[in-house]
Amino acid sequence: MIEPRKAALIPCAVLAGAVCAMAGTAAAEIKVVATMKPIHALVSRVMEGVGTPALLVSGAASPHSYAMKPSDVRALHGADVFFRVSETVEPFTRKIISSLPESVRVVTLAEAPGIELLDVRAGNTFEAHAHDRHDDHSAKGLTEHHDDDHDAHSGASRDGHVWLDPENAKRMVAEIALVLAQASPENAATFKANSARLVGEIDTLKSAIAEELAPVKGRPFVVFHDAYQYFERRYGLNAVGSITVSPEVQPSAKRLTEIRRKIIELGATCVFAEPRFQPKLVDAVTEGTNARSGALDPEGTLVAPGPDAYTELMKSLAAGLKSCLIRGS
Repeated sequence: MIEPRKAALIPCAVLAGAVCAMAGTAAAEIKVVATMKPIHALVSRVMEGVGTPALLVSGAASPHSYAMKPSDVRALHGADVFFRVSETVEPFTRKIISSLPESVRVVTLAEAPGIELLDVRAGNTFEAHAHDRHDDHSAKGLTEHHDDDHDAHSGASRDGHVWLDPENAKRMVAEIALVLAQASPENAATFKANSARLVGEIDTLKSAIAEELAPVKGRPFVVFHDAYQYFERRYGLNAVGSITVSPEVQPSAKRLTEIRRKIIELGATCVFAEPRFQPKLVDAVTEGTNARSGALDPEGTLVAPGPDAYTELMKSLAAGLKSCLIRGS
């Protein structure tokens, strides 16, 4: 039988335990923000069981032209870690990071160890040697200049669409896990286990996409803007030009004529639009040719946000390419 005085103490002891548990939970909490869906998905998978990162660029918005809301600014100022790809891909991050408190760790994943960076291809039509320009060493930034004799375009900037190569995605996962473990050491084992499992899944995804795209390797096609060379290079694809160099730049009539000429000369099978851009531009370059039109979504604007967004984006690219290109056989 419990003595009355001791019985009276039990609720206090229980309450104290609850307070301690709550304090432990608060100590373990880590606030993380990611810019765009594919990056948010990778971070979400690494954080599984610990927390959920906030996503800035949602819906059909583009990281290239995104304008931050006051709620975004508040989320960033209260974050422990902020993951982005680079200023090239998310120019809206350029100003905000200079105003963030020192407590916010900004992680630029395009600079993660082992990331392979490719130069931006000059012009709207790609010469064969452009596919051979790459850098196998760790990234030093997306605006690094080169003095190599083979680099014909002085001051070339780096192509920021690094997530479209699964090998780069694996290296980003490793960096995400490392940074999160440093920010929340008590959860380091969970981050490590999650990242190892995710890397294995990315390897499986990479192999599945390679098998799916094998029948269309080498077939010439045209894209809306030059966002796909990491994907092309990984899977032996043959993009021969883009309608516009930058998604923010309206192509001129001369450019459209040049692309149409190249479609005819090279027998390009498909011309791919993107979700946010005018289909009439694709119609303009395919008129009078045998090329068909398709659609690709390199940033996952039409993909639902969440831990599966990266996988869905990559599968969607493969399916969109194959669906259009296979019809040329």
